[in-house]
Amino acid sequence: MMRSSPLLPVLRADWAANKANPKGLVVTTAFRIAHHVRGTGRPPVWSLPIIVLYRLLVDWILGIEIPPSVQAGPGLCIWHGTGLVLHKDVQLGCNVTLRHGVTIGTLGEDELSAAPVLGDSVSVGAGAIILGPYQIGDAAIIGAGAVVVTDVPAGATVVGNPGRILASKDPSEQ
Repeated sequence: MMRSSPLLPVLRADWAANKANPKGLVVTTAFRIAHHVRGTGRPPVWSLPIIVLYRLLVDWILGIEIPPSVQAGPGLCIWHGTGLVLHKDVQLGCNVTLRHGVTIGTLGEDELSAAPVLGDSVSVGAGAIILGPYQIGDAAIIGAGAVVVTDVPAGATVVGNPGRILASKDPSEQ
Protein backbone atom coordinates (compact mmCIF):
# COMPACT_ATOMS: atom_id res chain seq x y z
CA MET A 1 0.00 0.00 0.00
CA MET A 2 2.35 2.79 1.14
CA ARG A 3 5.79 3.20 -0.26
CA SER A 4 8.66 5.21 1.10
CA SER A 5 9.59 7.75 -1.56
CA PRO A 6 11.89 10.74 -1.93
CA LEU A 7 10.11 14.08 -1.60
CA LEU A 8 10.20 15.33 -5.21
CA PRO A 9 8.53 12.32 -6.91
CA VAL A 10 5.80 12.32 -4.24
CA LEU A 11 5.23 16.06 -4.75
CA ARG A 12 5.00 15.53 -8.52
CA ALA A 13 2.34 12.84 -8.02
CA ASP A 14 0.39 15.13 -5.67
CA TRP A 15 0.67 18.05 -8.12
CA ALA A 16 -0.67 15.84 -10.93
CA ALA A 17 -3.56 14.69 -8.73
CA ASN A 18 -4.45 18.30 -7.80
CA LYS A 19 -3.66 20.06 -11.11
CA ALA A 20 -7.17 21.55 -11.39
CA ASN A 21 -7.40 22.39 -7.70
CA PRO A 22 -5.20 25.25 -6.43
CA LYS A 23 -6.18 24.77 -2.78
CA GLY A 24 -5.31 21.07 -2.99
CA LEU A 25 -1.93 21.99 -4.49
CA VAL A 26 -1.14 24.34 -1.60
CA VAL A 27 -2.32 21.89 1.08
CA THR A 28 -0.57 18.80 -0.28
CA THR A 29 2.68 20.68 -0.95
CA ALA A 30 2.71 22.19 2.55
CA PHE A 31 1.81 18.80 4.08
CA ARG A 32 4.60 17.00 2.23
CA ILE A 33 7.21 19.55 3.28
CA ALA A 34 6.07 19.50 6.93
CA HIS A 35 5.93 15.68 6.91
CA HIS A 36 9.39 15.49 5.34
CA VAL A 37 11.11 17.82 7.80
CA ARG A 38 9.31 16.24 10.76
CA GLY A 39 10.78 12.81 10.05
CA THR A 40 9.88 9.89 12.29
CA GLY A 41 9.65 9.98 16.05
CA ARG A 42 10.22 13.27 17.81
CA PRO A 43 10.65 16.15 15.33
CA PRO A 44 14.07 17.82 15.30
CA VAL A 45 14.14 21.28 16.89
CA TRP A 46 15.08 22.98 13.59
CA SER A 47 11.88 21.64 11.98
CA LEU A 48 9.53 23.25 14.51
CA PRO A 49 9.24 26.66 12.77
CA ILE A 50 8.34 24.92 9.49
CA ILE A 51 5.74 22.76 11.25
CA VAL A 52 4.28 25.82 13.01
CA LEU A 53 4.03 27.71 9.69
CA TYR A 54 2.38 24.67 8.14
CA ARG A 55 -0.19 24.47 10.94
CA LEU A 56 -0.87 28.22 10.70
CA LEU A 57 -1.45 28.10 6.96
CA VAL A 58 -3.27 24.81 6.56
CA ASP A 59 -5.07 24.34 9.87
CA TRP A 60 -5.84 27.86 11.06
CA ILE A 61 -6.22 29.73 7.78
CA LEU A 62 -7.54 27.05 5.41
CA GLY A 63 -9.43 25.00 8.03
CA ILE A 64 -7.84 21.67 7.09
CA GLU A 65 -6.33 19.52 9.84
CA ILE A 66 -3.77 17.06 8.51
CA PRO A 67 -1.06 16.52 11.13
CA PRO A 68 2.47 16.15 9.70
CA SER A 69 2.62 12.65 11.24
CA VAL A 70 -0.07 11.29 8.87
CA GLN A 71 1.35 8.66 6.52
CA ALA A 72 0.18 9.24 2.93
CA GLY A 73 1.22 7.65 -0.34
CA PRO A 74 1.86 9.70 -3.48
CA GLY A 75 -1.03 11.16 -5.46
CA LEU A 76 -2.98 12.55 -2.49
CA CYS A 77 -5.86 14.63 -3.84
CA ILE A 78 -7.76 17.10 -1.67
CA TRP A 79 -10.92 18.66 -3.12
CA HIS A 80 -12.06 21.87 -1.42
CA GLY A 81 -10.77 20.53 1.90
CA THR A 82 -12.35 22.94 4.36
CA GLY A 83 -13.41 21.02 7.46
CA LEU A 84 -11.19 18.04 6.62
CA VAL A 85 -9.88 16.44 9.86
CA LEU A 86 -7.45 13.51 10.06
CA HIS A 87 -6.16 11.83 13.21
CA LYS A 88 -2.38 11.94 13.63
CA ASP A 89 -2.08 8.15 13.12
CA VAL A 90 -4.16 7.84 9.93
CA GLN A 91 -2.53 5.98 7.04
CA LEU A 92 -3.49 6.77 3.44
CA GLY A 93 -2.48 4.71 0.43
CA CYS A 94 -1.52 6.02 -2.99
CA ASN A 95 -3.95 8.11 -5.07
CA VAL A 96 -6.43 8.72 -2.23
CA THR A 97 -9.03 11.47 -2.78
CA LEU A 98 -10.46 13.35 0.21
CA ARG A 99 -13.23 15.94 -0.03
CA HIS A 100 -14.41 18.71 2.30
CA GLY A 101 -15.94 17.93 5.66
CA VAL A 102 -14.35 14.48 5.93
CA THR A 103 -13.35 13.19 9.38
CA ILE A 104 -11.02 10.19 9.69
CA GLY A 105 -10.12 9.30 13.25
CA THR A 106 -10.37 7.09 16.30
CA LEU A 107 -13.24 6.01 18.53
CA GLY A 108 -11.56 7.11 21.76
CA GLU A 109 -8.65 6.39 24.05
CA ASP A 110 -9.18 2.64 24.57
CA GLU A 111 -8.34 -0.52 22.60
CA LEU A 112 -10.38 0.81 19.67
CA SER A 113 -8.31 3.98 19.52
CA ALA A 114 -6.30 2.91 16.47
CA ALA A 115 -6.84 5.07 13.40
CA PRO A 116 -8.18 3.82 10.05
CA VAL A 117 -5.95 2.66 7.22
CA LEU A 118 -7.11 3.55 3.71
CA GLY A 119 -5.83 1.52 0.78
CA ASP A 120 -4.77 2.73 -2.65
CA SER A 121 -7.19 4.66 -4.91
CA VAL A 122 -9.80 5.17 -2.18
CA SER A 123 -12.27 8.02 -2.74
CA VAL A 124 -13.96 9.61 0.28
CA GLY A 125 -17.04 11.77 -0.35
CA ALA A 126 -17.90 15.09 1.25
CA GLY A 127 -18.92 14.90 4.90
CA ALA A 128 -18.02 11.23 5.29
CA ILE A 129 -16.81 9.96 8.66
CA ILE A 130 -14.49 6.97 9.13
CA LEU A 131 -13.81 6.10 12.78
CA GLY A 132 -11.92 3.27 14.39
CA PRO A 133 -9.24 0.68 13.74
CA TYR A 134 -10.63 -0.31 10.35
CA GLN A 135 -9.18 -1.12 6.97
CA ILE A 136 -10.65 0.51 3.88
CA GLY A 137 -9.73 -1.68 0.91
CA ASP A 138 -8.13 -0.57 -2.35
CA ALA A 139 -10.42 1.30 -4.79
CA ALA A 140 -13.24 1.58 -2.23
CA ILE A 141 -15.66 4.48 -2.54
CA ILE A 142 -17.03 6.05 0.62
CA GLY A 143 -20.14 8.02 -0.31
CA ALA A 144 -20.90 11.55 0.81
CA GLY A 145 -22.17 11.63 4.39
CA ALA A 146 -21.43 7.95 5.02
CA VAL A 147 -20.45 6.92 8.55
CA VAL A 148 -18.02 4.00 8.44
CA VAL A 149 -17.28 2.03 11.62
CA THR A 150 -16.30 -1.31 10.11
CA ASP A 151 -13.84 -2.76 7.61
CA VAL A 152 -14.62 -2.08 3.95
CA PRO A 153 -13.54 -4.63 1.31
CA ALA A 154 -11.58 -3.63 -1.78
CA GLY A 155 -13.74 -2.21 -4.56
CA ALA A 156 -16.77 -1.65 -2.32
CA THR A 157 -19.07 1.38 -2.39
CA VAL A 158 -20.33 2.42 1.04
CA VAL A 159 -23.29 4.75 1.66
CA GLY A 160 -25.47 5.86 4.55
CA ASN A 161 -25.42 6.15 8.31
CA PRO A 162 -24.48 3.62 9.49
CA GLY A 163 -22.43 2.82 6.40
CA ARG A 164 -23.62 -0.13 4.37
CA ILE A 165 -22.05 -1.70 1.32
CA LEU A 166 -24.09 -0.77 -1.72
CA ALA A 167 -21.89 -2.52 -4.28
CA SER A 168 -18.62 -4.35 -4.37
CA LYS A 169 -16.39 -5.31 -7.27
CA ASP A 170 -12.89 -6.55 -7.72
CA PRO A 171 -10.62 -3.46 -8.06
CA SER A 172 -8.45 -5.31 -10.59
CA GLU A 173 -11.40 -5.22 -13.03
CA GLN A 174 -11.49 -1.39 -13.05
